[in-house]
Amino acid sequence: MQPAIWILLLAGCAQSSGACPSNTPVGLSEADAFAGDDSLPFRFPLDESSVDETPYFGWFGASNDGSVSERKYHAAEDYLRPAGTPVYSMADGRVSFSGPMDGYGWLVIIDHPQANLYSLYGHLSPSRWRKESGTVEKGEMIAYLGDSDENGGSSEHPLEPHLHLGVRAGQRADYSGMGEWRWQAGWIKLCPQDLGWLQPSVIITSQEIPAGGFPEPASGFVAKWGIELLFTGIYLFGGACMLVFAIRKNKPYVLVITGGLMIIAGWIFYNKGTKMSYALFAMAILFSAIGIYRFIRCSIKIPCTQS
Repeated sequence: MQPAIWILLLAGCAQSSGACPSNTPVGLSEADAFAGDDSLPFRFPLDESSVDETPYFGWFGASNDGSVSERKYHAAEDYLRPAGTPVYSMADGRVSFSGPMDGYGWLVIIDHPQANLYSLYGHLSPSRWRKESGTVEKGEMIAYLGDSDENGGSSEHPLEPHLHLGVRAGQRADYSGMGEWRWQAGWIKLCPQDLGWLQPSVIITSQEIPAGGFPEPASGFVAKWGIELLFTGIYLFGGACMLVFAIRKNKPYVLVITGGLMIIAGWIFYNKGTKMSYALFAMAILFSAIGIYRFIRCSIKIPCTQS
């Protein structure tokens, strides 16, 4: 079956059955008080909140990166603030990702296992201090908002400074790095609620954690991981073909070069947070080792065609 058909089928597995629930209007007038109450599990991740904000969770429209014309759902809330505004962790947890990410500038993900949630903070500044690893406490500063030309925007297409705040049931590792179920999604084709995304302002103001934490959405393994597995399979199949070709044609240098290219590809996918990066790294080591071994055999006059 062709890859394009597989992608369509996998996307169809995750389609919601009806219209998406509408955004719940939430007043944030009491959110500032949450920051100083250590008995509460959550706080607003900025120093000041306002009751007249329109965060746009679940909003259906064109994404704001200037490159996507297709209308999608917004799986987070946006809060406009000046560049350089401090951003704080909304709850106790551990940083599971902190790094550059296309469309986000700098991105920080914090797992909150006590609530079975993770929180996503996008459009942060890569040029200012940011938390890159370790545990965090509720209210601990993790980064600053980025300038319009570094927060996912550019000098040609500046992006108004704001915090992109996402909250999702589960932990980051529970989700793929590719497809509509990807852990770093901001704009998606499917209903955010069907994929585990929760309205952050509702979570923060309710201050309630269900017994056992927030339940993850019911879904099949293929729906969550199918696209990433598909691309991993394509790389593995291509690598196997290259391995057979290089051995049959006695071209060990091809294996070494291919191994180097796989390391580069693996590093790119690793920075995007996909599990397939580990498969690429393993293939790179295997190819390089076989290539170097066969090159040495040839150089010391051992027939290269022997097994």
